[in-house]
Amino acid sequence: MWYQLRFPIKLTFAILLALLIGFHFNLETPRWAVMTACIVAGGTAFAAGGDPFSGALRHRGMLRIIGTFIGCLAALTIMIATIRAPVVMLLLCCLWAGFCVWLSSLIKVENSYALGLAGYTALIIVVSLNANGSVLVAPQFAVERCSEIIIGIVCAILADMLFSPRSIKQDVDRAIDGLLVDQYKLMQLCVAHGDKEEIDKAWTDLVRRTTALNGMRTHLMMESGHWQRAERRLRALNTLSLTLITQACETFLIQNTRQEYVPPQFHLFFEKPVENVADIHKRMKIMRRVITASGSKNTPVTIGNWVGAASRYLLLLKGIKTNSSISRMEEEVLDGAPVVKMRSAETRHALINGVRTFVATAVGSLFWLWSGWTSGSGAMVMLAVITALAMRMPNPLMMAKDFLYGMMVAVPLGAFYYMVLMPATQQSMLLLCLCLGVMAFIGGILIQRRQIGTLGALVGTINILTLDNPMTFNVSAFLDNALGQAIGCFLALLVILLIRDTSKARTGRTLLNRFMYSAVAAMTTNQARRHGNHLDRKS
Repeated sequence: MWYQLRFPIKLTFAILLALLIGFHFNLETPRWAVMTACIVAGGTAFAAGGDPFSGALRHRGMLRIIGTFIGCLAALTIMIATIRAPVVMLLLCCLWAGFCVWLSSLIKVENSYALGLAGYTALIIVVSLNANGSVLVAPQFAVERCSEIIIGIVCAILADMLFSPRSIKQDVDRAIDGLLVDQYKLMQLCVAHGDKEEIDKAWTDLVRRTTALNGMRTHLMMESGHWQRAERRLRALNTLSLTLITQACETFLIQNTRQEYVPPQFHLFFEKPVENVADIHKRMKIMRRVITASGSKNTPVTIGNWVGAASRYLLLLKGIKTNSSISRMEEEVLDGAPVVKMRSAETRHALINGVRTFVATAVGSLFWLWSGWTSGSGAMVMLAVITALAMRMPNPLMMAKDFLYGMMVAVPLGAFYYMVLMPATQQSMLLLCLCLGVMAFIGGILIQRRQIGTLGALVGTINILTLDNPMTFNVSAFLDNALGQAIGCFLALLVILLIRDTSKARTGRTLLNRFMYSAVAAMTTNQARRHGNHLDRKS
C-alpha cells in the first residue's frame, strides 16, 4: 500500500512546498515554481510508469536548470540584437526552438531534455514579454524565471530524497541473471537448428532487453557515484550480451549450409535444460575443459567464441552484484571489450522534429502578431512546450493527445477552483494548501498509472490558475488564458498530424547497411574482429 501512495505523497509535498516558498519570499509569479515541481516530479513518473527510480528525478531537475539557463541567455541575446524588429525577434526564437529540438533528437534520450527546454524557454520569455509590453525588463524577467524554476526543482528533489526513493540496483541484478539464462536458451535453439521464427523472436527479445539493461546502467549512475565500478562492468556487459547473440545466430546460419558444423558432443551438452545462473556456471566449466581437451580445430569457432563471451559475462556478473574492486582478470576483460560508438542513424527523424517545431511556432507567432489575438501568448506557450518535448518521445502523437485531453479537463476543473474554491481560501494558507493538495494527490495516483490526459490536466490546471502574488480573480483573463492553452494544444496536435514522420523506413535501411558492413568486415583473419559482435555497431 505504501509503495502505491509514495509517489502521490511525494508529488503533493513538492507542489505545496514550492507554493509555500513562493508566497513566503513574495515571488511575483509562484506559479512557475509550482509548475516546475509538478513537471519535474510528474513528468519523470509518467515516463517511468510509476514511482521513478532514485536519481532519475534529480538528473531531470539538473537538466532543467541547465536548459533554463541556456534558454534565458539565448532569449536575452536575441532580444538585444533585434529589439526594434518584433517579427524578426519571434522568428529567431522559433528558429532557435527548432534547432534545439533537432539537436536534442541526435543525442542521448536522457540528456535531450535540457536542449528541448532551452529551445522553448527562450520562446516563452520573448512571448511573455511581448504580450505584456515590457521588453525593456527582459533581464529582470529572465532572472526571476530562473529563480522560480530552481525553487521548484529543489522542492521536487527534496521530496524525492525525503520519501525513500527506490534503488534500481535490485532490478539490474535480476535483469543480468535472466538475460544470461535466456542467452543460453537461444544458443540451445541455434545449436539444435530449431524453428527460424522462434529463433528470430528469441534474439529480437534479447536485443530489446539488452538495450533496456543499458538504460538501467544510466539510471544507476544517476542514483549515486557509489556504483561507478558496477557501471563500468555493465558497459562491457552490454557488448558481451550482443556478442553472445551474434555468435549464436551465426551458429544457426552456418548450419543452413553445413549441417555437420556442430559436432555431436556439443549437441549433447546443449540439450540439457538450465534453470538459473548456477546451472550455466557448471556447464561453462565443463565446456571449457572439453574445448581445451579437444583443441581449437575440433571446436566450431562460433561456439568457442560464445563460451568465451559467456565466461567473461559470468565474471562481470559477480562483480556487478557485489560492486567490489575490479580485479586484474576483470580489468583485462574490460579492456578487451571496447564499446563501439556510432553516430545517430536518426538524422532524418531529427530534421523532421526540428521542422515541426519551427513551423508550428513560426505560424503561430505570425498569426498572433497579425491578428492581435489576446489568447495568442497562451497558445504560443503550449505550442512551444508540446512540440519541443513531445518530439523526443517514442510516440509524439500520443503525448500531444495527452495534453489535448488534459486541457479539456483542465478548463472546467480550473474554472471550479478559480471561481469557487480559491476565492474562499484567500484568508488562510492552510486552506489553499489543502485545496491544491487534494488535486495534486489524486493527480499523482493517476499519473503513475499512465492514465492518458492526467499529466496535461494537472499541468494545465496549475497554469491557468495564475498563482500570482497578490492573487487577483479576473474571470475574463482566466477564460482568455484557458482558451489560448486549449487552442495551442490542438494546433500542436494538428502540426504533428500534417507533417508526418516518414523516416522510420530510412532509419531501418541505415541500420541494416551498418549491420551488413560490420558483418562483412568481420570476415577476416583478424581475431579481434572475429570475436566481436555486429549488433552494437548499428546504433
